[in-house]
Amino acid sequence: MNIPNSYRSITARSKLTEYLLNTEHKRGGTKAKLLLQFDYSPNHWEQLELDIRKFHLTVDVNLIKETAYGSRYEVSANLLTPINRPLLLKTIWQIDTGRDFPRLITLLPN
Repeated sequence: MNIPNSYRSITARSKLTEYLLNTEHKRGGTKAKLLLQFDYSPNHWEQLELDIRKFHLTVDVNLIKETAYGSRYEVSANLLTPINRPLLLKTIWQIDTGRDFPRLITLLPN
C-alpha cells in the first residue's frame, strides 16, 4: 500500500532548507552532512524533494502508526542520488487529523 493521496503530498521548502539540509541545525545537522556527501544542497533543495517524491511516494509503506496528531507512514527506500549512488533512507509522513493529504515530517538514514 502506498501513502494515501501521495500525489497531493506537501514537502515544505523550509523543512528541506532550514532543517534537513542545514548543517547548523541542532537535530538536522547530522542529516544534512550525510545528504551533502551525496551532492544534495540547500541551493538545489528541489532535487532532494524530487528524489523523495520519485523514490518514496511510489513504493509500499513499511509501517503505519496512529498518533494523537494523525496517521504516520514510514517508508524505507533508496534514493538514486545526484552522484548516481543509492542512499537508503526512511521518510516519515503524516496525514494530520481532519486532513486528507500527507506532509513530510522527517527523513532518517536507514
